[in-house]
Amino acid sequence: MSKTTLAIIAGISAATGAAATAAIFSSRAERKVPPTVSTDTSSSTSASAPVPSYPRPLKDIAPPVNPNGLFQYGFPGPVNDLHPTLSTTSVFDRRTRNPAWVAEHITPASLSANNADRKHSYFIEDGAIPSIFRAKLDDYRRSGYDRGHQVPAADAKWSQDALDQTFLLSNMCPQVGDGFNRDYWAHVEDFCRRLTNNYPSVRIVTGPLYLPKRDPEDGKWKVSYEVIGNPPNVSVPTHFYKVIFAEDGKTGGNVSLGAFVLPNAPIANDKPLTDFEVPVEAVERASGLQFASKLPLQRKRKLCQEVHCTIIAREYNERQKNLMGQAPGKRLLGEDK
Repeated sequence: MSKTTLAIIAGISAATGAAATAAIFSSRAERKVPPTVSTDTSSSTSASAPVPSYPRPLKDIAPPVNPNGLFQYGFPGPVNDLHPTLSTTSVFDRRTRNPAWVAEHITPASLSANNADRKHSYFIEDGAIPSIFRAKLDDYRRSGYDRGHQVPAADAKWSQDALDQTFLLSNMCPQVGDGFNRDYWAHVEDFCRRLTNNYPSVRIVTGPLYLPKRDPEDGKWKVSYEVIGNPPNVSVPTHFYKVIFAEDGKTGGNVSLGAFVLPNAPIANDKPLTDFEVPVEAVERASGLQFASKLPLQRKRKLCQEVHCTIIAREYNERQKNLMGQAPGKRLLGEDK
């Protein structure tokens, strides 16, 4: 990742959005390759140094050592705990004790079903994760952070078992409560659900990021985050991402992509969601993940060019609906196609 791109991604905060991120990616495509300058060295009397060829074919080398012999004692890793449940599919990061990503799928039918109640659910450690690597309930106790769902419980009310599984700590990350997990982040989750009014199938990938910040003292970029628990066990992400795939429901049809990166910090409810919109490539660079490598370019659409990417704060629900004007070429969430 270039220093420029790193700086742009790290600059996403409650006060600054991602317009610059989009600009850096678009401007990069417009850069021209400088002409190659050739130098005639035919008159030189010194012989050119031989250029070694790497790697040499393994069959030409008979090593006296066997590094792979380590595997007789076990494979060190990293181990990605792929963990499917009724309502989620995730990969767990053993280093941070947080998920690397959690995927979900919502539809109008899945959201309209109401066969579960979260009052019957409770937070629980994930027994599928080895004990020495898993997040513990005690880690969150008196930490000052919420156990923040990556896939929200409200998206899995079609089954009590499915809803219960969203309370596994492998679906949680430490999140700031007031102003974020209980406010702006919840409004973003509601935005994702409202997308099913326009799209018959919506897939969402959510996860944590640990982004660098420029040190005001020496100007260097550094990654710094809190670790909660006693002893310290669970890392506190600096940011969270959501990558959205809104499908038109047709075989081989179009997929509207949207990506957002939000700081793990209080965010004012009047902050536009589009301030946190980033290219999918920006999330990939920051997370080391790939999200749409098999999606052909001709099927890709930009989500926020098709619908209004707008949150609705609960306390201003009706007023926000009335104020949301329709822009040319865009549909209001819930509008018939």
